[in-house]
Amino acid sequence: MAVDLLNIARTGVLAAQSQIGVTSNNISNVNTEGYNRQVAIQASQNSQYMGGNYYGTGTYVADVKRIYNDYAARELRIGQTALSTAETRYNKLSELDELLSNNGSTLTSSLDSFFSSVNDLADQPSDTGIRQTVLGSAQQLASNFNQMDGYLNSQARQTNDEISGITDRINEISTEMANINKELMKTDTPDPQLLDKQDALIKELSQYAEVNVIPLDNGGRSIMMGSSFMLVSGEVAMSMGTTTGDPYPTESDLTYTLGNSTLKVDPAKLGGQLGALYDYRDNTLQPASQQLGQMALGVADAFNSLQAKGFDLNGQVGQNIFTDINDPLMAQGRVGAYSNNTGTAVLGATLDDVGALTGDSYLLRYTSSGTYELTNNQTGAVTNLTLNGTTLEGADGFSININSGALAAGDRFEVRPTANAAGTLQVVMKDPKGLAAAAPKISADAANSGNTKLSLVSIDNRNAATFPKTGTELTYTIDSSVVPPTYQALDAAGAVVSSGAATGNPPQISDNGFTFQLDSLSGGTDSFTFDLSFAVGDNSNAVAMADLADSKIMEGGKATLADVFQQTKLGVGSQTKAAEVSMNSAQSIYDQAYNRVQSESGVNLDEEAANLMKFQQAYMASARVMTTANTIFDTLFNAVQ
Repeated sequence: MAVDLLNIARTGVLAAQSQIGVTSNNISNVNTEGYNRQVAIQASQNSQYMGGNYYGTGTYVADVKRIYNDYAARELRIGQTALSTAETRYNKLSELDELLSNNGSTLTSSLDSFFSSVNDLADQPSDTGIRQTVLGSAQQLASNFNQMDGYLNSQARQTNDEISGITDRINEISTEMANINKELMKTDTPDPQLLDKQDALIKELSQYAEVNVIPLDNGGRSIMMGSSFMLVSGEVAMSMGTTTGDPYPTESDLTYTLGNSTLKVDPAKLGGQLGALYDYRDNTLQPASQQLGQMALGVADAFNSLQAKGFDLNGQVGQNIFTDINDPLMAQGRVGAYSNNTGTAVLGATLDDVGALTGDSYLLRYTSSGTYELTNNQTGAVTNLTLNGTTLEGADGFSININSGALAAGDRFEVRPTANAAGTLQVVMKDPKGLAAAAPKISADAANSGNTKLSLVSIDNRNAATFPKTGTELTYTIDSSVVPPTYQALDAAGAVVSSGAATGNPPQISDNGFTFQLDSLSGGTDSFTFDLSFAVGDNSNAVAMADLADSKIMEGGKATLADVFQQTKLGVGSQTKAAEVSMNSAQSIYDQAYNRVQSESGVNLDEEAANLMKFQQAYMASARVMTTANTIFDTLFNAVQ
């Protein structure tokens, strides 16, 4: 038995041909996204024993190996998730920053114009043309609040749509992944093309959320989204989706469906684009909307309050310019009840002190111990509220009303005191004569406790014989130690002009041609002197309105009306800058991981060209051996003829 040169050469030709084929495929896919280069692994065939020696019998391609580093791929997925999170956050914040800077400038300009017109009113309080300009400026300001609120709501809807679109794509990927797993399970040797497609899908999935990969037999993989739930389990694909928000329907929640069960998912545990979109919507966009509402409430309350302290051009107590802050339209959406509450309570929120509002949202929890626990969602501060009748008191500038039903242990409510205010703010005054530029003079006695507060309700008869005017002022001594409170009205000489008891709830006193209300009581005796003279040229209340531009009446006396919006703009701007830094850092980390993967699994044209030449030469050499073997055979054949 002799060495089979022809067969050895044949195996060499076939092996070289396979090597050239693999190399050619690598070169062809140099620009194919997600392609992992392949190498043909050659091995020697079993030796043959002849004449006391072992002789080789050729070669064969033992395996076509896909170059893949699982650790590097994992690092790339992690980098992709971090980069997608940072990019999404930066892009959304940039949009909001631009919106607040460009469209927000219109809002601040309209506020400046409104104050400018009020200053003109203070200069000429009886000019009806200027009065009309004030109402026009007020209307423009309210419209700009509505418009800005509309822009923010549009951003929220767009974000919800993006979330929905991502969940649809995730479901498509999960189905594809399950099908790939099914195909891979059919053979003992996995198809590199299927593995590349599988890897590309996993990488895309890592853009949307953090992905944990669980290897299976024959190249299959199960996929877990973060540490939350299994998206693909072998050949079974689960699905994600969105559902009506709880407790606010317009803020969609993320869901996960397994069989007939649908569960809610915490987006904060997912990362990626989904986590970033939810974080932006809930922790940036929604607070910005509430702070805008805080500013709108501040404008409405400040001017309405001063209107109530002044006289209009007809000599009557001023009425609201803007919608009342506790009007049902303004109050809608302040409290949302969670769907899993077992109680029947329907709650509402009443604003008591706009200057004490924070612009934050709160979580109200009724505990099994009968306490009403209010947690600030932004700061984490916890306050135990006090139930007074059907009203929960002790919050930051607002109280919570139990309108109907009863709370059960464990019931939860989200409270947003400033929600929807910017979108519902309206100018309710139509007659420019209604602007209260003048002001009455109501002074408290120096010996008062300071706990009794009152407000003028109406001027009933300026022609009443004892109507208090300059020179004929009346001093009311009010005894609130009894129920109802009693009073005496004394003239400048100390003579009793009238006396009686307050009526109604809150208690009111109608006497001597006017009516005033007792807003708070000291439980003792307090005195107030009234001078309700009126002159069309009086501008004292208009001056007080103009002073609101620089008055720190918001956030516990720390901010002006304009400051509230400026703080929102600065806060978003600061977040945008920080997001840009995070994005650049994430990009660097991702690039390092990508380059590492490419260095191992990517196609290098120089290397492949060198391989092509090497395998071409091997092919030619093996073919030459075949020619030599054939020549030897012919020589031998001719010799024996």
